[in-house]
Amino acid sequence: MSDRENGRERQPDAQRRPPGGGPGGGGPGRGMPMMGEKPRDFKKSWSRLARYGGRYAPVFIVAVLCAFGGTVLTLIGPDMIKDVTGVILDGLLTGIDTAAVMDKCLKLLAIYVVGSALVFVQSRIMASVSQGICRRLRSDISSKLNKLPLRYFDSTTHGNTISRVTNDTDTIGMTLNQSLGQLITSVTMFAGSIVMMFIEDVTLAAIAVASTLIGFVFMFTIIRRSQKYFRSNQKYLGAMNGHIEEIYTGHNIVKAYNAERAAREKFDELNKKLSDSNWKSQFLSGLMMPLMGFIGNFGYVAVCVAGALLAMNGSIRFEVIIAFILYVRLFTQPLAQIAQTATTMQSTAAASERVFELLDEEEMAPDAPVTEKIDETRGSVRFERVRFGYEPDRVIIKDFNAHIEAGQKVAIVGPTGAGKTTIVNLLMRFYELDGGVITVDGVPTSKMARRDVHDLFCMVLQDTWLFEGTIMENIVYSKRGVTEEQVVAACRAVGLDHFIRTLPGGYSTELGDNASLSAGQRQLVTIARAMIEDAPLLILDEATSSVDTRTEILVQNAMDKLTEGRTSFVIAHRLSTIRNADVILVMRDGDIVESGSHARLMELGGFYAQLYNSQFENS
Repeated sequence: MSDRENGRERQPDAQRRPPGGGPGGGGPGRGMPMMGEKPRDFKKSWSRLARYGGRYAPVFIVAVLCAFGGTVLTLIGPDMIKDVTGVILDGLLTGIDTAAVMDKCLKLLAIYVVGSALVFVQSRIMASVSQGICRRLRSDISSKLNKLPLRYFDSTTHGNTISRVTNDTDTIGMTLNQSLGQLITSVTMFAGSIVMMFIEDVTLAAIAVASTLIGFVFMFTIIRRSQKYFRSNQKYLGAMNGHIEEIYTGHNIVKAYNAERAAREKFDELNKKLSDSNWKSQFLSGLMMPLMGFIGNFGYVAVCVAGALLAMNGSIRFEVIIAFILYVRLFTQPLAQIAQTATTMQSTAAASERVFELLDEEEMAPDAPVTEKIDETRGSVRFERVRFGYEPDRVIIKDFNAHIEAGQKVAIVGPTGAGKTTIVNLLMRFYELDGGVITVDGVPTSKMARRDVHDLFCMVLQDTWLFEGTIMENIVYSKRGVTEEQVVAACRAVGLDHFIRTLPGGYSTELGDNASLSAGQRQLVTIARAMIEDAPLLILDEATSSVDTRTEILVQNAMDKLTEGRTSFVIAHRLSTIRNADVILVMRDGDIVESGSHARLMELGGFYAQLYNSQFENS
């Protein structure tokens, strides 16, 4: 990966957006429908998530069995407590059988210890499964992002995409790790409690179950009403991340244009929507815990009253009431846990929806099954009847034809929006053609693997990009076998070596987002990176736009050396920098209107001459 990869972050002509404005300016971007849309099926999201984690099914079954075993042992406890109570009651008149009581208590202790151990194993297994699924999700998302076309990034904010990778994936992981294991235990406890209660006494069991049915009705009503708010909560969170990322990336521009108020108003609007949806979802879900608590207490009262009446009639013994009170607690406690888990699982379903929505995005067209490769690149490039549009109804490049000989320095000039950068994106196969063909040494780029196409070029963009690492690492980047002497030579060629040696760490100085380099110095680093890449074809897209006049002379001299023996494509608005180009292609509205050397085009007195003279008419 080299500086050319940065072309993925560069938006095409006439498609750039200012921070906080334009398409997706802090808004949700593509793939983020807001409230008012038709709700999606959360069951479908969970079903797909289950299929996604299908490889962990055997381990998951073991976790379920452990949870089931631990819960069953826990359910046996009240029945044994009933037996202990019965032995004590029977011995009040004749003498308590201490040995029998101790024997039953030891058995009860062993049951609880084994049950706790099984639940612990289940927790460990679910932690491993959840992290395995999250790791796979992140890996698949990372792989997916490398396969998405530039169209996706042009229409989706970076913050929204980051939110899917981080917030949504973490939400899924937390639920799988905590809530899903708890749900297994709670459901098993709930079902087991019902069975044990009916074994003990059918009448009391029917009273206990009937007293909780109303709780289920309210719980499912609340879940259905709160689903849309959990969905909108995740989407507005992504929208806010996109807005913050966009605003702070262009913070200097926001400051310079006094746009803080507009940015703050946009933030407040998103913050209010997020707060409202969050409040509604949390308020509705928060009703479930006190509701389940009330239902549980109501069940206690019903069992106690009914049990007392039955005991007075001699229908049941006192120890049965003791066991039933314990079973009601085991019966109602899972209800509250299920209610709480249902709340969390709604957030997870919304997060899963967004993650799978990203994974379902249309990918770049795959490379041909049998690709061609250029063994020895000469650098002859031909455009034949090239046609392209970012949207089907908006054609940018209409009928582009050009033939560049190997080793020529070709300048592409024209007004903003003429399609200059678009031509470069097509040449690099960042986009696929709508018509026509581009060939390198007679081989169509569409029949080559994208990696092989990218390997043909080194690229220097107007927008510089440095990552956190040393200056040496930034210049070498992914190039292997580069010596320190080669890096120093490249930096000397662009006039950067002296400045680097004045830094405390020299070439080992750490760089990052807050690196103390001027815009021109950052550009020089990327130019040195292109020199190290040493590819047979070169693309310079406004490469000298950020340097001063004196530095520009140094860069131009270095570029002249770099372009020797290489086919070079230079996009420039400073027409004075491309006067020595072998061929100048003058673009207008997606077509070449003039071509030739600087001297010939000036003699023609056409569109190029107008562009050139307009830069000096006020001098």
